Order: sequence, then structure tokens, then C-alpha cells
Amino acid sequence: MIREIVHAQDPVLHRKCKEVKKIDKKIKSLIKDLEDTLKAQTDPEGVGLAAPQIGKNISVFIMKPKKEIKVIINPKILKIWRRPKGQKIDPKKSIMEGCLSLPHYYSPVKRAPKVTLKYLDANGKDRTEIFKGLEAHIIQHEVDHLKGKLFVDVILEQKKPLYEYIDGDWEKVDFIA
Repeated sequence: MIREIVHAQDPVLHRKCKEVKKIDKKIKSLIKDLEDTLKAQTDPEGVGLAAPQIGKNISVFIMKPKKEIKVIINPKILKIWRRPKGQKIDPKKSIMEGCLSLPHYYSPVKRAPKVTLKYLDANGKDRTEIFKGLEAHIIQHEVDHLKGKLFVDVILEQKKPLYEYIDGDWEKVDFIA
């Protein structure tokens, strides 16, 4: 079922999520709702969605960096690869990060280029994988959601600019936390 995505000011997005104890019918239904809701997003299109974004305070998210949706339950980032000090980041290749709970707003947030993630898949199987590039970026964003941290919190920490994407143009936005 397609669920409404809660806005960035909703208190559920600012709470740490509870771990999944058992993958039962409720969790499978939640995963289906996340998938249906993410697939329905077209303006803007999303690449990840965490359970708190549909009002559920539970440690589950999905991501869709390409065509296939990956289910992540109880994620733990085991290792974060940092860029070497002094390594330049090409601003033209920066990922403009956004959030479906704050649609049409983006920022060139810095995230680690590679992470090792331990998690359960949709069948409850333990997995440990290394993710790079866009997938690593999505994982860090969604894990933040599960910790009650929003992308605007990261923008403020990193002192990055915020842009609104309106009719094909980037408009710089002044915002106060």
C-alpha cells in the first residue's frame, strides 16, 4: 500500500528506531508498503526510503540505486572509508543529496565513498557487504534516518549550501535551523 511520506518536521523522524526482533507478517507488510511508496515517487523520484518516513519507528529501509530494490533491516555500518586528506572532490561529480521528507531541496553533502554494512535481508539472512559510490551515499543517508538524524542536520554540521530545484533551475536557499 502506498503510504504518505511524513514531512521533515514530524517527530517520528527525530527518534532512534527500534530493532526488528523477528521478520513476521507485520515486517513483510511494512517492506511492501515501503516498496510501493518508493515506486510511486515521481516528483521527485527517490532512491531510498526508511520506515520512519512512513511513520514507523523501526529499523528498516529500502534502496533503489538502479532498477532492483534492496531491503535492509537492522543495519550496522562496520567500516567507513574516508577520502584521503587533501584529495579534491570534483564539484561536477558531487551527488546532490535530497530527501523525500523534504522534497525538491538538495545539497552537495559529503559522505564516505565506501562503507561496509552488516544487515538482515528481507528473508532474515545475515549479510555483510561493501557498498561504493551512490549506494554508499544512500546507505549513510538512510542509516541517519534510523538514528533520528535528517539530511538538514548533516548540511548544518558540514556548513553546506541548500538549494531548491524549481522548474529545472537550482535556487540557493537561506535557511535557519
